[in-house]
Amino acid sequence: MNTKLTLTIEKEVINRAKEYAKEKNRSLSDIIENYLKALTTEEQKKEERKLNPVVKSLRGSFKAPKKLNYKKELRDRLEDKYL
Repeated sequence: MNTKLTLTIEKEVINRAKEYAKEKNRSLSDIIENYLKALTTEEQKKEERKLNPVVKSLRGSFKAPKKLNYKKELRDRLEDKYL
């Protein structure tokens, strides 16, 4: 179901957008609708990537030293474990 929407946008932006739509043989409404779909889909994906509650509760419970070399620590621990 389509619904009418009123937007307030700078006149020059509207003119450029209409020209762009004309060059692409599309309606400005179609371009804006597809942009909004893409934008909201991206936001939905961000929501899905949120941490689960258990992991979230652990966040910040460990403070690493500022000079910690993460790659070296990881390599050393993996060598200890597997070699």
